This record gives sequence, C-alpha cells and structure tokens, in this order.
Amino acid sequence: MLFAKYNLRNQKLIIDMTAKEFTSQLMNLQNNLQYFATKLTGNHEDANDLIQDTYLKALVNREKYEDDTNLKAWTFTIMKNTFINNYRKNHKINDLLDNTDDVYNLNIQSKSNFPLPDSTFQEQEINNKISKLCETQRVPFELYHSGYKYHEIADKLNISIGTVKSRIFLSRQKLMESLEDYQN
Repeated sequence: MLFAKYNLRNQKLIIDMTAKEFTSQLMNLQNNLQYFATKLTGNHEDANDLIQDTYLKALVNREKYEDDTNLKAWTFTIMKNTFINNYRKNHKINDLLDNTDDVYNLNIQSKSNFPLPDSTFQEQEINNKISKLCETQRVPFELYHSGYKYHEIADKLNISIGTVKSRIFLSRQKLMESLEDYQN
C-alpha cells in the first residue's frame, strides 16, 4: 500500500513505500544488477556474491533511502561501493603464491627469526643517531615510539601537546637528514 503526503517545501506529492513494496521494487532490479555485477567482477560467481551483498546492504539501510529518489541508481551506488571496498580489502591481503614444481619447499619458512647482520648494524646506527638528539627532542620522540600518546607525553613532561608534536616532528626531520643513506 502506498502512502501519499504533500511536501510543502518542494510543492510536490511524495509517495511513501512500505517495506514490502521496497523489497518488491528491489527484486525487480535483479537483471540490471546481474548485468552490472558481471561487468564489475568479470565472473558469474563473484557477481552473485556481489548481488547478495548489495541486497543485504540495501535492505539493512532501507531507512536511508528517500522515497522520491531513483531506487535503481541508489542500489547501483551501493553495488559499486561494495565492489570497490571488497577489491581494496582483497588486495591488501598479502597472499604467498608458490608456483614452483618443488613441493618439498612449500613448508619452509620464508622468514627467519634471527636478525640479519646488516639489519642489526642498521638498528645500532639508528639508535646511535637517536641518542645524539638533544634531550628536549629525544625524550618525547622515544616516549612516542614506545607507545605513549601525545597527551600522555605532555602530562609526563609537563609541556603542551603542541610542543610535544613539534619536538617529535623536529626529531624525525633531524633523523631523516642524518640517515639519508637508508631512505629509498
């Protein structure tokens, strides 16, 4: 059942949809969504998953849909944003793919728990450069890098948060200048 109301501000008749009508109109977009999802994913199974996610998000966020707007465009926007978010999430995951024929190598750890000699030297050199900073810059820098928040450092050293941020920034700048050999 449609409910009508008159919007005085826009001088037009607005028709409110019930949840059943909303769902019905949403399901009528199946073919359009299938086509769009297939274009985005290039795969029928992934397209079906994307459609499921889109339907779920559309139904959960029904109250955000304005009845006098284009349902198809609103739903396509949900689908596009869902696809982009899934794409970004999937590409952040670092999958190790082994394409070798040597199956016995699959269970060998790729990283050692032992530090490399050159990394130990680099760490010592960086710590040496940090220790050469003046105390007013070194202490806030070390506290920050040991996990303290700006406001905690400010309270501990009895200085303002702006001063803490400034000293940490200046420490970073000095370290970057003195450790130019380690920059990529």
